[in-house]
Amino acid sequence: MNTKTIVITGGPGSGKTSIIKALTKRGFTCSEEISREVIIKARERGIEQLFLTNPLQFSETLLEGRIEQFNEALESDNEFVFLDRGIPDIQAYMDFKGDNYPDFFTIACKKHKYDSVFILAPWQDIFTNDNERYENFDQAQEIHEKLLETYTKYGYNLRDVPFGSIEARADYIIDVVKAL
Repeated sequence: MNTKTIVITGGPGSGKTSIIKALTKRGFTCSEEISREVIIKARERGIEQLFLTNPLQFSETLLEGRIEQFNEALESDNEFVFLDRGIPDIQAYMDFKGDNYPDFFTIACKKHKYDSVFILAPWQDIFTNDNERYENFDQAQEIHEKLLETYTKYGYNLRDVPFGSIEARADYIIDVVKAL
């Protein structure tokens, strides 16, 4: 089967994970965001904010995980696999932070192409901070802009997900994907 890889991206607190959970409940195959797992494991090793203290190491770890998710999606027997963020997200975050990065990040973005990308705009009404989200709402807006720039640079036609309930947003994504 030719599985379609579908990325759901957006700045922090825009509703990505809630939509992924809703899609999972509906029986779709989804890959969860791995950055929280990386952050929690770093904390267990005594590193409070790996992204802030060693952004390159953090980003390399994310890249390995996201490439693994991409490859697993391609091996799936399902028609669609939804991913909570994609490989270009890593580069967008590094650009947001102002960090330099090795060419293998760019190569990975070019080599691993997704079939469709949905982007969620910052939404103040649902934005919250937690132990793994250090960004404020203004920073979430800046990250959103970097995501737009990065995905566009790699030739993606981003599909904006309208504001609404989690169920309405999931319905929108499903309707678009089924029409692909």
